Amino acid sequence: MTISPSVSVIIPARDAAPTLERTLRALGDQRLDEAFEVIVIDDGSADNTAQVAERHAPRVRLIRNERSEGPGAARNRGVAAARGSVLAFTDSDCFPTPQWLARGLEAIADVDLVQGAVAPDPAVARTPFDRTVTVTDDGGFYETANMFVRHDVFDATGGFTDWVLERRAPRPGAVDRRRGRAARTPIGEDTLFGWTARRHGARSRFAPEALVHHAVVPGGPRDEIADRWHWGRDMPGLARLVPELRSSTFYRRWFFHRKTARLDLALAGLAVAVLTRRWLCLLAVVPYADWVGRESARWGREHAAGFVAGSLAVDVATFGALVTGSVSWRSLLL
Repeated sequence: MTISPSVSVIIPARDAAPTLERTLRALGDQRLDEAFEVIVIDDGSADNTAQVAERHAPRVRLIRNERSEGPGAARNRGVAAARGSVLAFTDSDCFPTPQWLARGLEAIADVDLVQGAVAPDPAVARTPFDRTVTVTDDGGFYETANMFVRHDVFDATGGFTDWVLERRAPRPGAVDRRRGRAARTPIGEDTLFGWTARRHGARSRFAPEALVHHAVVPGGPRDEIADRWHWGRDMPGLARLVPELRSSTFYRRWFFHRKTARLDLALAGLAVAVLTRRWLCLLAVVPYADWVGRESARWGREHAAGFVAGSLAVDVATFGALVTGSVSWRSLLL
């Protein structure tokens, strides 16, 4: 007799062979008395992602897309095959801790949607411009690196929408060189889903005990500039689709973060000083310079100088991306 799983773990994977093996091993180490299933959706990979997943059969079921349909569509396809009453989402570069599923199921017992905690892989030393994901509270962004939702609520919400792919053509040259991938992942389908579910009445909770570690991918300022340009151009579009972010997440509604607001102030003060020769306006640079100085101290002597040298270029690129996206999406976010 086949035992129906209480929870279905959904993992979209594209060109994920370097990390997927560790992800699946972490799921094999889950301390959960109830039955669960794991579904990997190979979203048109050019590497041996599918072969990695197949090595874990029959515990892991593999679904293959011949060509990439986007992360949201891949998750939707996994959900269509899922048998659990609860859906647990993570990514192919994430490593759930042994109590992840148990704590996630506890958290969702009396709500509909759970955002779990995400922390950088503790086994990897951090550098100023590496790439990872951190989720420490219910800050407004929903991350499918670690999300639980009731299956019936997911169906009622309508699933994920890859809105970036639907609303604009793929951009040429959007290669993710840092991770060796032919294309970058569009942003925001998970946040859009979370807020759509809440608009439909879903009750949401943050679960710090349901912890997932995210891979740390090394890189320098050039890699960070490319990443910022990628998501910065579409963040104003997400702000347009999810206006709730302006009150729950963004700084004073119109700024992505307190840091970007400080840079905007610095650039404005510098421009006014140059144009009017009112050099007192250069004091507007102080809040941003103070932030850079304090952040550089976190990295110690080994990385502080490199952080200071790269930060301005990275932050100016972020400013340019947000301005470009604000115009493109007709939604101001700086």
